[in-house]
Amino acid sequence: MKALLPLAILAVTFAASSVSAQCPPAEQAALEKFDRDWGVASETGDAAALGKILADDFRDLSPDGGDDKAANIAANVKGAAERRANPDAPKVVLDNYIIQCSAVSATITHRATIDYKNAQGMMAPFYRRSVHTLEKRNGQWQVVATLAAPMNDADALRYLERDWAAADVARDVSWIEKNYADDFVGVSSRTGKFSSKADDLADMKTNKNITATARVADVNVRKEGDVAVVTGEYFASGKDDKGADFARHIAFTDVWKKKDGRWLVWSSQGTPIAE
Repeated sequence: MKALLPLAILAVTFAASSVSAQCPPAEQAALEKFDRDWGVASETGDAAALGKILADDFRDLSPDGGDDKAANIAANVKGAAERRANPDAPKVVLDNYIIQCSAVSATITHRATIDYKNAQGMMAPFYRRSVHTLEKRNGQWQVVATLAAPMNDADALRYLERDWAAADVARDVSWIEKNYADDFVGVSSRTGKFSSKADDLADMKTNKNITATARVADVNVRKEGDVAVVTGEYFASGKDDKGADFARHIAFTDVWKKKDGRWLVWSSQGTPIAE
């Protein structure tokens, strides 16, 4: 299990819930729902709903975009028809929301993950990051501009570290099964023992530790071909298997390798930092 570096809170762009004082939790939740409803309307080609969501002066500022409101709605209606005709069409998953707002304007940032079949016939993820600008007009939020672009490998890996963290906190065994390389080797920050993928799966299923809060800082990614090294510092608190409180500060190094279009954790090592 990734006991040595559960949650990744990534500097600035990836800070979890970087929110202005004027954007209370209830408004953040409402804005996330608005964005997800927009996603559903786009996926299903609901022209009436899109007509209310997009402002009349809407513009898509994406490198491959440039659409105005009418062109955007027409493209979504066409895309939805094509997806209905293709049961194997890729599905889009939205997550990692960062929402900021005032009384009359808002910015929503999130990741979009699209799983597709690559040239080898294997399922592989494609990542995009979107930034939406909204204004409240006549009491209703509307999208006035959007920009979406593919993520480079470094940004994708930063998000994957965050996913790994969330999986550790949630005790999500399926994440290890999907994202560890079969020949993974880990080194425990607490015991110095080596572990395999099977060892970490068993540990996540059986250990009694509870990680309540965690974050990483100073995350750095270096990549050469299909191998990347991610370093940073990890901070966590929780309760151990005896119910005692713990706090940890660890320097970590993760090695990732890309196989069939998917980044997999190849090795992970942590070193405790004395306070």
